[in-house]
Amino acid sequence: MGLAATGLLLAGALAAAEVVHVGGAHFPPYVVKSNLQESSGLLPQLLEALNREQSDYHFVMLPTAIVRRFSDLQRGRIDMAIFENPAWGWQGIDFEAVDMGLEDAELFVARDEELRGQDYFDQLQGKRLALYRGYHYGFADFNSDPEFLTRTFNANLGHSHDSNLLMVLRGRADIALVTRSNLYDFIKRNREHARQLLISERIDQVYRHHALIRPGAPLSAARFAELLETLRVKGELARIFSPYRIAVMPAAADSSTAGYAAD
Repeated sequence: MGLAATGLLLAGALAAAEVVHVGGAHFPPYVVKSNLQESSGLLPQLLEALNREQSDYHFVMLPTAIVRRFSDLQRGRIDMAIFENPAWGWQGIDFEAVDMGLEDAELFVARDEELRGQDYFDQLQGKRLALYRGYHYGFADFNSDPEFLTRTFNANLGHSHDSNLLMVLRGRADIALVTRSNLYDFIKRNREHARQLLISERIDQVYRHHALIRPGAPLSAARFAELLETLRVKGELARIFSPYRIAVMPAAADSSTAGYAAD
């Protein structure tokens, strides 16, 4: 079979597949946008693995933003929000939730100084915090309102974990809260800073990642759970996520929550 014929067959298969739009907001290492608006990271790798595994659906990442993803799912611009948790501000939005069996965590990070130990993280009041704008934190009862965080916790709200860590290293903030996967990615990329950071044993929260699928999406929550389980069994999830210290957990007996909607 010639290249032209092969190309036509591939094009036909793509045309027959149901397109599933997955929201991708810049949040390393899950989604990393370059200056050319091209994206890399864990989400594109996951979508590539899903597309290789089957031909009924073609998963495509559609750019969104942390603060816009709620409305994008609600109005049908995207079919799925991924690496989410049903408790993170999705009140009043209809969706089906699929437990992905992936766990990340949020850690406190300070500059390592003489005589400073783990007790430094016991008390946050009176310290300057570097936080990610739009993010929900356990210590703040998951209230992401910028005015509340600024007023109550003397927080500086940014759009980059890297910038927040650099604020700590340069003495412009006392503590940054950083996703574990991003923290160890930062250390890997910036070995010179590894010994300068004091990482908390205290965990602000553990993320049990979910995929949230809107009503009327091309695929059901049950079917997506099946696809994830196939990737888990084949070791694809471990290949993609384990290098970033994201735990790949055994699948739950029923990983989808039908009709989950928070009021």
